[in-house]
Amino acid sequence: MRERVFRLPNVRVLEGHSVSGLMAAREGRRVTGARVSDAEGKVDVMEADLVVDASGRGSRAPRWLSELGYRAPAQDRVEIGLGYATRTYRLRPGAMNGDRLILTVGTLAHPRFGALAAIEGDRHILTLGGICGDYPPTDPAGFADFVSALPTGAIAAAVAEAEPLDEPVPFRFPTSTRNRFERLREFPAGLLVIGDAVCSFNPIYGQGMTVAAMQALAQRRYVGAGTADTPSRFFKDIAAVIDIPWDIAVGADLAFPQVPGPRPAKVRLVNAYLPRLHAAAADDGELALSMIKVIGLKSRPEGLMRPDRMLRVLRGNLRRPARPGAAATPGSGTAAASEPDLAA
Repeated sequence: MRERVFRLPNVRVLEGHSVSGLMAAREGRRVTGARVSDAEGKVDVMEADLVVDASGRGSRAPRWLSELGYRAPAQDRVEIGLGYATRTYRLRPGAMNGDRLILTVGTLAHPRFGALAAIEGDRHILTLGGICGDYPPTDPAGFADFVSALPTGAIAAAVAEAEPLDEPVPFRFPTSTRNRFERLREFPAGLLVIGDAVCSFNPIYGQGMTVAAMQALAQRRYVGAGTADTPSRFFKDIAAVIDIPWDIAVGADLAFPQVPGPRPAKVRLVNAYLPRLHAAAADDGELALSMIKVIGLKSRPEGLMRPDRMLRVLRGNLRRPARPGAAATPGSGTAAASEPDLAA
């Protein structure tokens, strides 16, 4: 994707530069460009009809707004304390029984998770993770012990006697954040904020790039309609895009009692229902597909509580009662994926 963007004739990339501030006119009512600094500290001014901040979690847009005399947006935060470590392997023949992915997602009793997936070059990539500071070690022995401590033994069995191709590489994600630009009463024309600079939530649910792409489509509609002087409309549009995946990710994180944060009645109700849905979906393909479509943002989550589906959940749990400490997160348990379908 990066290479395709760089080939566009009207795109210019300034490597080794950073944006140090915004330029504004009309007493700060309109952003007219940005101050750009190179590696040696030399500052240049880039004029623009529209400035889009897509700089991610480290966005300085709230500070820039304050410098222009505006209020910074309120921020919602969920302290998940997520930690990953990733390593690649060459597995023994037949180690995954023809599957392309083994996914073990944490439960309330055992919140550690792991994903083992086939990649190019006849290799497999293994990512392990934990929450609230329970991070996988990066030394080989500690990494192997973390694999053995996953809620299920499917990944450990697959990597037994595998050849490690590199050392474990760590990643930390302390907090899900959402900047509430849509609630600001005033915002300068000529400036938009998009992607993780607006909302960055727990990446284990795999929704961040989808949400950013949906925001990009909203931006295309907004600019194409000639409404660049009404950013409040844009922020309300992308807030509607963010609401569902934010509720999914935050609600699932708050199912873990060690994650701090308020738990309103809606979150408590959903987190009481989800473990029963997961238990029934393990033996009900229709329920499993419905759940996967919601996680993948193909369907709205309220569809999981349709009367016919709730009846299937009830029947499934009567046949197979939910175990204590069952998961309350999307996709809990173990799933094996081959091509093209996912069977949980």
